[in-house]
Amino acid sequence: MLLYHDPRAPNPRRVRMFFAEKGVAYDTIEVSIATAANETPEFRKKNPIALLPVLELEDGKVLRESVAICRYVEDLHPEPNLFGTDAWERAQIEQWNRHAELELLWPVQQVFRNTHEYWKGRIHQVPEFADVMREHLAARYAWFDKELAQRPYLAGERFTVADITAACAIDFARVAKIRIDVAAQPNLAAWKARIDERPSSKA
Repeated sequence: MLLYHDPRAPNPRRVRMFFAEKGVAYDTIEVSIATAANETPEFRKKNPIALLPVLELEDGKVLRESVAICRYVEDLHPEPNLFGTDAWERAQIEQWNRHAELELLWPVQQVFRNTHEYWKGRIHQVPEFADVMREHLAARYAWFDKELAQRPYLAGERFTVADITAACAIDFARVAKIRIDVAAQPNLAAWKARIDERPSSKA
């Protein structure tokens, strides 16, 4: 398998962490977003909307969405299980993975896109929208902290793909100067420390 990725972007990191947890071997090609390598006609043949990551299989088939890639690899390598073993657990993991995507990762991306110097001149930035997203993230960090007072991981008693998504979101948030308030959010901070101890966090 061949993974097209940018080592600085959060979505490719989600896949790398997932692969690391699975112990799956794969090759990589770096596609730099900073130099617009993802915008080239050649790369757009892999993904017409120029997003990363992209997984290319030996037979030339392509997957170009993070969770789709992870689900494919989960089916090929079901252990260690990261998507759930029965209907209820699968639903819980799906629920929390979506919360992590929509309530953490997406708002973080909007703060980054609408305030960071990197995007000036590349896109139409709306700093006021970033302010709204910062308020949203403050509320969501507090909510996640309360949830994590009840269990060690987002979806229950064990590490899953939902934890990968949330960890990548929170790490990427530091680029936008958003950090866990350790004093106010001790459960979230303790959860993040547990994630950081895993070898996959270095992927």
